[in-house]
Amino acid sequence: MILNKTVAVVMPAYNAEETLEMTLNEVPRDIVDYVILVDDNSKDETSVLASKLNIQYVIRHDRNKGYGGNQKTCYNKALEINADIVVMLHPDYQYTPKLIHSMCYLIANGVYPVVFGSRILGVGALKGGMPLYKYIANRFLTLFQNFILGQKLSEYHTGYRAFSTDVLRKIKYEKNSDDFIFDNEFIAQIFNAGFEIAEITCPTRYFEEASSISFLRSVKYGLGVLKVTVRYRLHKWRILNYSLLKN
Repeated sequence: MILNKTVAVVMPAYNAEETLEMTLNEVPRDIVDYVILVDDNSKDETSVLASKLNIQYVIRHDRNKGYGGNQKTCYNKALEINADIVVMLHPDYQYTPKLIHSMCYLIANGVYPVVFGSRILGVGALKGGMPLYKYIANRFLTLFQNFILGQKLSEYHTGYRAFSTDVLRKIKYEKNSDDFIFDNEFIAQIFNAGFEIAEITCPTRYFEEASSISFLRSVKYGLGVLKVTVRYRLHKWRILNYSLLKN
């Protein structure tokens, strides 16, 4: 706990057997009360291994629900157990769990309700092996999103995020896509609800076992990001009624 606030780490997992244990070993148990792993119908032994490790809640989907669908299960469980702070940490060891302290203290002390671990602040992305085409796409999309949304984030596409559960209770994340675009729909909802997002520098690791989406899926994701961003602005201008942003 931090300042009498319970902390839950949620892990949306898919084929994470090879990296799960080393990720879990770095989770700071001095402040983390619960670990929740949701196995999205992996083809390997992710859920079997998770059941043998120090993880309080292991949930396995009976069919693959997608990255967004996995997160929905993660957050629903965190709310069910009345966590106060939720950290989404990928179990593929791409993001270091050693930043959980810093992210959670910002929330627990009431400084920010949402904290992102940014790979773009500093030189963490390219130094950690992010493919150049992904880096360029990330920078272009982020520039476009900041301009249209009126924000100043360094990165919208990190998978390392911490939230106060007040945020999760207020926005309608269950209405979002079950695919990768869930993340950017979620951000649009956060800004629409009036919450601020803090960022801290996050080193990252790209290696063979780390999860990644294909080039074609990346293109589909990028187009989805542009669509969500434009629809957000049109909704704010009251030109288009964007259902994801309705209370």
